[in-house]
Amino acid sequence: MNNPNQERLPDIIKTAKLDASIQKVWYAVATSSGIASWFMPNDFEPIIGHEFTLQTDFGPTPCKVTEVNSPNRLSFDWDTFGWHVTFDLIEIDGETELTVTHSGWGAPDEIIPRTQQPNALIHNIMNNGWEPNINEKLRKVVEGK
Repeated sequence: MNNPNQERLPDIIKTAKLDASIQKVWYAVATSSGIASWFMPNDFEPIIGHEFTLQTDFGPTPCKVTEVNSPNRLSFDWDTFGWHVTFDLIEIDGETELTVTHSGWGAPDEIIPRTQQPNALIHNIMNNGWEPNINEKLRKVVEGK
């Protein structure tokens, strides 16, 4: 049974400095084809309120765009249990600093319905997954290396 008084898991926050223009990084995080090139297949559109689907390892997952501030910020709700993902972009001397924040985590022992696994396990998987997605896959897409 879930304990409502248990502390929630912290946000996952990953930051990378990418050798690419802010427009190129924006395209990679704010278009359907861009997102598919490094993250997951989807039917994303950068329109506030747009409902889209990420094709995850656990099957199609519903999402909803909550903020679009081109080319600096994109946010969306991921699934129906409270996850929220934000991409913040800042241009610095022709490069782009990208910060990804994956928030909305519950208590460590709370079960995530789609996976039937506890938050602590999925948080760890996601924490370890964001790192190569950003620093390897996305970097390769935007830097062409």
